[in-house]
Amino acid sequence: MDDCPRCQSPLERLSLAEASTVACKRCGYADVPVEHEAEWLEQESWRDAMARFYDQ
Repeated sequence: MDDCPRCQSPLERLSLAEASTVACKRCGYADVPVEHEAEWLEQESWRDAMARFYDQ
């Protein structure tokens, strides 16, 4: 990968310890794997939220 897939500018290699990746200074693209699945937390009810608010 020599050019940025977003803006076609030259990519530069970045390294830290044993890890390395490529990045674009122009648009901020970084070739870093990311997990996009969220972990859903149990939603708080309005009753619990108001009780927590008034307990403080």
